[in-house]
Amino acid sequence: MKFPKVHSLEEIANLLNCEFIGDKNFEVFGMNEIHVVEPGDIVFVDHPKYYDKALQSAATIVLINKKVDCPEGKALLISDDPFRDFNTLTRHFKPFQATNVSISISLTVGEGTVIQPNCFIGNNVTIGKNCIIHSNVSIYDHTVIGDNVIIHAGTILGADAFYYKKRPDGFDQLLSGGRVVIEDNVGIGALCTIDKGVTGDTTIGAGTKLDNQVHVGHDTVIGKKCLIASQTGIAGCVIIEDEVTIWGQVGTTSGITIGAKAVIMGQTGVTKSVEGGKSYFGTPIEESREKLKQLANIKKIPEILNKLK
Repeated sequence: MKFPKVHSLEEIANLLNCEFIGDKNFEVFGMNEIHVVEPGDIVFVDHPKYYDKALQSAATIVLINKKVDCPEGKALLISDDPFRDFNTLTRHFKPFQATNVSISISLTVGEGTVIQPNCFIGNNVTIGKNCIIHSNVSIYDHTVIGDNVIIHAGTILGADAFYYKKRPDGFDQLLSGGRVVIEDNVGIGALCTIDKGVTGDTTIGAGTKLDNQVHVGHDTVIGKKCLIASQTGIAGCVIIEDEVTIWGQVGTTSGITIGAKAVIMGQTGVTKSVEGGKSYFGTPIEESREKLKQLANIKKIPEILNKLK
């Protein structure tokens, strides 16, 4: 997430009321999670296990809960609670904007697009040409939709990321300031839910088709011309490359990659990254031919036991 203008390190430190290490005029362009950071970004870290990863990442400003040696060419923001202060930045630079109308006047919509009754469309949404948005679709702020997109009834684009920190008195949510981006020629079935990124984009690539009741988690990137069948749940920060087929009731863990042209058979649990161009099945996931051989061998166990008697 990039800020509307460049800020100095001192300005950000004053906003957070925290100490800083580095040149007070060090330029700050935005903020992002660790997997999408770029030079000029702030990244936060609040556990020693991940200090090195954050300090060595592409981010040049690290919001951290301990004074450590500052890597050359970078700056530190010292906070007693980086999670809280990352939320402070999101509230400041991407505040929630209430609306009292069903379709915001800031909507940009292309020629030939049809929006059916009872839809909600939030602030600063862009919808391309020749789209059909069926009834009772909710499209949250800052969503971008390309041309020739069909979205069926009851689908929600842009809900918050499922991202929480456990506190003594409950769970503290990491606020979402990212977007959902739907590219051209995408089809989205009824009652799908696509969460926006925490700071970046959740993206559905051109030509991809989602069946009914598919969930896509925050910051996930789905490639071009994928097919994803009903009741599939895709966790946050997943990369699904081009032309992947995922059949019904598949679930994934977060932060994995599914390679191009892979086929994931129904009811598979994708517990790790998998190569493209192969078929997979089972939980934990394995190549489908191997898994089916294992299941066939299991059926032979009673016969083998009887022979051993």
